[in-house]
Amino acid sequence: MLKESGKFKWIDKGDGGKPIILLHGLMGGADNFGDMVDYISEEYHVYGLDLKLFEGNILKVSVKNLSDYLYEFMNHLGIKDSLLIGNSMGGHIALIFAKEHPQMVNGMILTGSSGLFENSLGNTFPRRGDKDYIRKKTQEVFYDPTLATDELVNRVYETANKRTSILKLLGYAKSAIRHNMANDLPNLDINTCLIWGKEDIVTPPHVAEEFHKLLPKSELHWIPLCGHAAMWEHPKKFSEIVLKWLKDHNL
Repeated sequence: MLKESGKFKWIDKGDGGKPIILLHGLMGGADNFGDMVDYISEEYHVYGLDLKLFEGNILKVSVKNLSDYLYEFMNHLGIKDSLLIGNSMGGHIALIFAKEHPQMVNGMILTGSSGLFENSLGNTFPRRGDKDYIRKKTQEVFYDPTLATDELVNRVYETANKRTSILKLLGYAKSAIRHNMANDLPNLDINTCLIWGKEDIVTPPHVAEEFHKLLPKSELHWIPLCGHAAMWEHPKKFSEIVLKWLKDHNL
């Protein structure tokens, strides 16, 4: 399921259907999409790209460079065009990519996407050495705090305690603010499915409504009792919305 080739690493599942590339968020990984991969891969070929956020040169930290990384990945595998599913910063990467390479994007599914509204760094920036704070912030991603398992909290804590990772986190956050998409969205002539948790406090519901207003070919779907990572918290419901939307738009 996990594949590596050249500098790329990705989750690979599905036999020969149309490609869907998954783009994870800032504190996550390709495994954030969990059970959703199983549902979607029954009809599509799913590629969960590891964005390797904390590897490489700190001077190259930006959402634009992550969009370029996606372009290189698609070329490496010979994928001419694809559907994109992006969560949080992964949605922002999808939007930048769609702006720069519209012919390579067949449609987008965005959930808890950044690009319009970045929660202030003071609220989200992890404090080194304070595990209780890290646990609290990790729990806030979900409506159900029990999803912030010890394993997940430890992973975030480990990242937050490395100086280079902290600097890269700051770099990505500042880059996301610099690359605000408000002026670009009305020009994105791409079918877009917005799936939002009603209880998302990282990118609150008004953000989804703003995306819906600005993206000319968008639909907005809500999932109740759900936080910032809808595909993780409600994989079956999320997948049902995605598959119906894809079918309705002949994608």
